[in-house]
Amino acid sequence: MKGFMLQGTASDVGKSVIATAFCRIFANQGYAVTPFKSQNMSNDTFVFSNGKEIARSQWIQAEAARVSPSVYMNPIVLKPKSETTSEVILLGKKIDTYSGRDYRERVYEIGLAAIQQSLAKLQKKFNMIIVEGAGSPVEMNLNDRDLVNMKVAELADVPVFLIADIERGGVFASLVGTIELLTPTERARVKGLIINKFRGDLSLFHSGIDWIEQRLDIPVVGIIPMFQSMTIETKSSLFKSFV
Repeated sequence: MKGFMLQGTASDVGKSVIATAFCRIFANQGYAVTPFKSQNMSNDTFVFSNGKEIARSQWIQAEAARVSPSVYMNPIVLKPKSETTSEVILLGKKIDTYSGRDYRERVYEIGLAAIQQSLAKLQKKFNMIIVEGAGSPVEMNLNDRDLVNMKVAELADVPVFLIADIERGGVFASLVGTIELLTPTERARVKGLIINKFRGDLSLFHSGIDWIEQRLDIPVVGIIPMFQSMTIETKSSLFKSFV
């Protein structure tokens, strides 16, 4: 199955909106395209008639792709219940409520199996997949049990495009730092950089683009302007340790 993965230098850099846009772009080009986010953290879910649920952002992405939503598009949902616990939804069904540590220790293997099952199901129905990561791919204390970023890119066998949010400042440091913390194998999977939420005169940033490309030897494939009124429900700010 053709496709790619959108990862970010941090949370809330615009991955969900950009993934939604690509779903509609490829649908308009005639592809049978599906969104996929292995794990989403949100209390805002879409509930199917059979009681199963996925994060609303993947439901919106499915709508953008002009396809029916499925639990396989978002096999794991974490619904925060307190500052230390989260309800875990696996393939649409609640399995239990866990602390961050318990989740990492007790759910990793079954979560990984659910991701693999979901990718296999989607591959049978679609010929294009837009994969969305979560948080940052270089959370060094969490990457040994990764279920959201480079491990998923490896399972789906897709290239990665890394998104940075220039609006929050520090775009050079966030891009360089992220790339340099990746392993050589992970870095080889990153085929392009996207700078999101740009304001002002783009000509003033041309030298910045040149510096990034020379420093990282990875092309800047897109500069996306700031859109003030465009939002998609984001994951909860709680429980970053789960991601």
